[in-house]
Amino acid sequence: MASPRFSRFQEADNGDHWPGFVDALATLLLVIVFLLSIFVAGQFALSRALTGRDQQLADLNAQLSQLANELDLARDENAELEVRITGLVDERDALNSALAMAYGQAESLSAELEAEREMSSESLRALALLNQQMQVLRDQIATLNAALEASEQRAEEAEVQVINLGERLNAALAERAAELAVYRSDFFGRLRAILGNRTGVRIVGDRFVFETDVLFPSGSAALSNEGRESLRPIADAIIQLTSEIPSDLEWVIRIDGHTDPVPIRTTYPSNWHLSAARAISVVQWMEQLGVPPERLVAAGFGEFHPLVSGRTAEDNARNRRIELKLTSR
Repeated sequence: MASPRFSRFQEADNGDHWPGFVDALATLLLVIVFLLSIFVAGQFALSRALTGRDQQLADLNAQLSQLANELDLARDENAELEVRITGLVDERDALNSALAMAYGQAESLSAELEAEREMSSESLRALALLNQQMQVLRDQIATLNAALEASEQRAEEAEVQVINLGERLNAALAERAAELAVYRSDFFGRLRAILGNRTGVRIVGDRFVFETDVLFPSGSAALSNEGRESLRPIADAIIQLTSEIPSDLEWVIRIDGHTDPVPIRTTYPSNWHLSAARAISVVQWMEQLGVPPERLVAAGFGEFHPLVSGRTAEDNARNRRIELKLTSR
């Protein structure tokens, strides 16, 4: 039988390990709660930043609409002032003619009175009345001249306002174009990453160029299975871009079809028809993949916008192409 001293030692040893384990669990729980708090705070800050960006875009649209309204009002006022000025000028000319006629009558009457050297009472009254009429005419002309000067000054001020409003509107439109350019650059970078160094795809300026031999059989506008799969990641990138660009920005993906100069020998009447049909086929496939149709434009250019001027088989292959470009509508 064990001694009482040894039994007490075993009991003390078995009870010391449990409190340390509980402290470790509590510390781990506090760390997890702290990390969750940081994550929630970060999500809240990100949400506020996105909300502020949407509010800035809404304010910019409201300012743009206000500037356009002010410009229209200023133009209407300028047109009204021009009409009034024209009327005042006509009235002034008429009064000047009447005054000249009155001056002539007065001079004629004075000459007759001086020649006769005798002036009747009726002649004196007529001369006094004529002088009064001339004074009234002079006063009217002075009033019209003052009104004309005021109208001309207002017209100049209105013209300055129109110019200022035009400059502000142009600045706002330039700012919107710059905003679209940012998204165009982002879209360009995504497509570059997606396409990489894929054979049959080149970058020319701000356009992605697909050789149609990769997308279509010879002389046909029906997309091949390989061509459909080549366009699928591009459609996904366009769909993602649609959700990111503000809805008030007017943009489209323009899909241009081009052919080589070799005369067509299929059911299509000309290379015009073939290039347009191929562009439409790409648009329809993009729409089937979920791209909004209002963001797509198809255009056919035939053989009249070649990349290279040669007529070799290699040159013709380069000129047979489909081009994609993000642009404003």
